[in-house]
Amino acid sequence: MKKYFKYSCIVLMLCSFVSCKKYLDVTPDDIGTLDYAFRNRNEAENYLYSCYAYLQRMNDMASNPSFTTSSELIYSNTLDNFQGFNRTGFNLLRGTQTAAKPGLNTWDGEEGSYSLWRSIRICNIMLENIDKPIDLGATEKKRWTAETKFLKAYYHYVLFKMYGPIPLIKTNLAINSTTDEVRIKRAPVNETVDYIISLLDEAIPDLPAIITSQATELGRVTSVIALSVKAEVLTTAASPLFNGNPDYVSFKDKDGVSLFPAAYDAQKWNKAAEAAKIAITAAEAQGIKLYTFNSPSTVGKLSDSLKRELDVQNAVTERWELNSEIIWASNPEFNYQGFATPRLTAKSAVNNFSNPSTFSAPISTQELFYTVNGVPISEDKTWDYAGRNTIKVGDNASRYYIQQGYETIKGHFARETRFYADIAFDGGIWFGNGRNNQDDPANPLYYVSARGSGFAAPSDNIRLNITGYWPKKLVSYASVYDDGFQPSAFRLPLIRLAGLYLLYAEALNEVNGPTAEVFTYVDKVRQRAGLQGVQASWTNFAKNPNKFNTKEGLRQIIHQERRIELCFEGQSGWDLRRWKELQAVLNNPIQGWSINNAEAVNYYRPTTQFIPVFGLKDYLWPIKSYDLVVNPNLVQNPYW
Repeated sequence: MKKYFKYSCIVLMLCSFVSCKKYLDVTPDDIGTLDYAFRNRNEAENYLYSCYAYLQRMNDMASNPSFTTSSELIYSNTLDNFQGFNRTGFNLLRGTQTAAKPGLNTWDGEEGSYSLWRSIRICNIMLENIDKPIDLGATEKKRWTAETKFLKAYYHYVLFKMYGPIPLIKTNLAINSTTDEVRIKRAPVNETVDYIISLLDEAIPDLPAIITSQATELGRVTSVIALSVKAEVLTTAASPLFNGNPDYVSFKDKDGVSLFPAAYDAQKWNKAAEAAKIAITAAEAQGIKLYTFNSPSTVGKLSDSLKRELDVQNAVTERWELNSEIIWASNPEFNYQGFATPRLTAKSAVNNFSNPSTFSAPISTQELFYTVNGVPISEDKTWDYAGRNTIKVGDNASRYYIQQGYETIKGHFARETRFYADIAFDGGIWFGNGRNNQDDPANPLYYVSARGSGFAAPSDNIRLNITGYWPKKLVSYASVYDDGFQPSAFRLPLIRLAGLYLLYAEALNEVNGPTAEVFTYVDKVRQRAGLQGVQASWTNFAKNPNKFNTKEGLRQIIHQERRIELCFEGQSGWDLRRWKELQAVLNNPIQGWSINNAEAVNYYRPTTQFIPVFGLKDYLWPIKSYDLVVNPNLVQNPYW
């Protein structure tokens, strides 16, 4: 694993010889340094790894706008000591965003983020100098060029998702460029997307389909990754935020050029569907398939309930090289398991300083998940939605999910497998943490005790879960929190096959409405979670049994399916933006339970943590006001 990946070391190189010029990229005058950087194959390879550096930074989920602004998780802004944690993104939902000082500012690399213009500049330098190493073979040169083009496309894509129309940095400008040449304008949406797709199309033929040398190259780009990203880009471009959005129809640059398409273009969904199907075919050809848990010798007998739970949870937390479903994962290892783990043992309660336990899922996230019948809790005609917050005691039938004899709420019962795999709650069973045998009476499975004197109950205002729900999905069952924390490492997926299936189903529904193929790909994901197909579930259990028969109804079903399947993975925030649904999601107070009460009847009372602030302008990030002064050819995003 010695090169797994050189990225950590190479990040340091960025600070030593590459200055941040934001979007005003110019060819550096330190030519001697660049000549050295490309004097031979080894040095050029080091520079290639520097092109990957931002992907390393993506592992920091606190700086991921989708992770922090989706409202799937919230973070207290009143902790006595937050250990230097970057709360900027989480606080954006509290109305802290301004044009004078944008949070998670990837344009300038400020306020908890990193400048992607710097990454693009590095990629351009790589492409401009790739011919210099005399000992670099033709095959490797083609692959490295393709990797760099992919990375350049991807960095433009992230900027596009945040800012919409952006300047396209096709080449670095010369050091003696004129003022007018440096003052680059924003390209319209269609031109931006076309450029990103062109880079991906140039890269795909020269990328390997799969990484064969996992010990030295796992993390480098493959053609399957590039095809999957292409499908994402085209789906984003086809979505309501960017495709005929009436809110942006009058948005123009200073020359009067429209920056958003004025009319909806249905053909964009055709392109997205075709790209997604090609990506799926390529992935499956390489043996990529939906993950199912294969019990190691350290795990004892598993009930069907726990087996399905681990099928879901381990699809995220299994080691990358063993996970059949991962198309692309973040590098390096996910480093926030301690933020997602409740205290489960007496020693962990004493040693609570080793784990913050501060990632808190609001009640709205818990209520997103289906009933055991595979339909939303408010739509299941057999489920007591009105009485969901009344007290119920854990029984034998639910013993693998809820502690027997423990008081919790009725809403925690009869839920789908993904609910129990993704979320830890008061009274909920926690498989793992060193106890992997469901039938060992001497060492019964742990459960979360979050009230009164329970180990997971509030003990100070430092390591505090403010809602009573933890994102269990972000913790490996093999991690142990007792006398200190011993994490079992994993890399958070950026693209999983399940997500690609649902992306294809979404695009196909927009093209043709409900068809057998749409249901096939949604149902593949549902089946892994132990659910019946969409048609059977809605027909048998939903108050509106015909919902899936219309494009609009099936669209709602697919959107919720994506939000459930990809919950806590940094995907839903982008989805809710491109769908133009985030404003509706944030239209209600963010609530948790009354965590300082010991009795269940008082604990299970919804308490408002804050009122979200999210308006029409917040779908796109503002460009920092100062940048508009430096470059008067730029225009600010609408409503800012």
